[in-house]
Amino acid sequence: MMKDKMLITIQSTVGKEHNFKSREDSESSALGIPYDYGSVMHYSKTSFNIGSKATIITRIPQFSDVIGQRMGFSANDLAKLSLLYNCTKSSTFVESCNFEQENICGMIGGPGEAKWEQRSSVSGGPPNDFTNMGQCKGKGSFMHFSSSSTHSGDRALLESRWLYPKPGVQCLHFFLHNTAAADDVLNIWVREHDKDNPSGKMKLFKSILGGGMSSWELHAINLEVTQKSRVVFEGISGNMTSKGGFSLDDVNMASTKCPQHIWHIHNMTKLLTSTKPGTKSYSPRFLSAAGYSFQVGVYLNGRSDRPGYVGVYVHLTSGPNDHRLQWPCPWQQVTMILMDQQSDIRQQMNNHRMVTTDPEKLSSEGELYWDNPSKVGSKVTASDGTTYYRGPGFGTSSFLSHRRIKSRNFIKGDDAYFLFSMEDISELLAPQPVPKSAVGNLQATDQTKISVMIIAVAGSVAGVMLIVTLIIGRNTWRIKRKSGNVDMQDTPTFEDHLNKDLPTLSDL
Repeated sequence: MMKDKMLITIQSTVGKEHNFKSREDSESSALGIPYDYGSVMHYSKTSFNIGSKATIITRIPQFSDVIGQRMGFSANDLAKLSLLYNCTKSSTFVESCNFEQENICGMIGGPGEAKWEQRSSVSGGPPNDFTNMGQCKGKGSFMHFSSSSTHSGDRALLESRWLYPKPGVQCLHFFLHNTAAADDVLNIWVREHDKDNPSGKMKLFKSILGGGMSSWELHAINLEVTQKSRVVFEGISGNMTSKGGFSLDDVNMASTKCPQHIWHIHNMTKLLTSTKPGTKSYSPRFLSAAGYSFQVGVYLNGRSDRPGYVGVYVHLTSGPNDHRLQWPCPWQQVTMILMDQQSDIRQQMNNHRMVTTDPEKLSSEGELYWDNPSKVGSKVTASDGTTYYRGPGFGTSSFLSHRRIKSRNFIKGDDAYFLFSMEDISELLAPQPVPKSAVGNLQATDQTKISVMIIAVAGSVAGVMLIVTLIIGRNTWRIKRKSGNVDMQDTPTFEDHLNKDLPTLSDL
């Protein structure tokens, strides 16, 4: 590690002391980046410890539970990677705006008397912005279209600067506070550049009606942009009397797919502390693109044997398409994300976990685990009186600890957001053909042929090693079944691998 006065290292396990050997500036460089307690490469306070003793004590106590995170790259990690690899920008980042600056990120308004206004609070609307959530009184801004002070049919445009996304799918997500009348409308357009049309080509992607929940809510919209464009937010006043309007904050756009489903949990702070360990809460049921119904079960205060951790489990549920679906459910990958509500997408450290439905997986009772829930599941009565079947859950009891949740903006305004997607990954099982260019290159000199043979052998060895690794990894899972859950908590974590002795260049 870099020699730094911010840490005190004490006695570690015999034979592991070299992991804490310090380096002088002549041997290692921080690249001009401040010391990063939140780096994904930082050891935790108990790495290589003896018993329960800490091996690393931070001189600033507040960082004791920050070091050792494995959620993802920190902002400083990304800054160092960019410097090391001469990256000038992210491959997926397009835009981020929290409206804190007077220039509102270069956005422009349209013609007409109705306008979007930069506000810090609104009567009949949000009392504060979403970025700061009232942490600093009188600070923080958002954009507001007032339908209470406009006439029927009035419209106001708020257009982003020209954006240059990669061709393909982009995800636009933003927070909306909706106190507009039921017939007011917020339209989200894309204005694509057109050399033959100065005003550009307009394409509507989403219309949101007024009368929604009067709280900040996350919206995620998939766009299809092929050239430089502007994102346009259009507010339109209806005929009904309005007491508020539409408010926007924390607009982000990236060249990636949006999550398919959003689960907004209110009163998260209270639930984390008041929920008894072993108590499981369930998300609404969702439908995947392929038609499978599923929901996620969450232990907000941990299972009985794992208090202080959030546990997450995927359950297939009976749904309207079961009669035409393939069973057992084959190779659907469910991604579960707890969203870091940091305003700039580049600084978010969302926590992910993925589960894949292996159609040959068996339960401890010998049943096909991902079979039709009406066959292998339990009957459930919903709050509205309807019934359905819920299959067994598969996931982890250690998705994220409470102390890690508090280390980032996973909770803001006492709210949390889980993001879910279920996608078919069966195409990954198909053998990949050899590129034609590679085949053509085989017609070469004897020396080239020898090199190709070496590469082929190396590739075969690598393939065998990958298969062996997958088999070992699969067989080392200590599968547990408890209350319909299979627990992945005993799979090696990223931190487990970091805590192993790593080879040096002299070892290779």
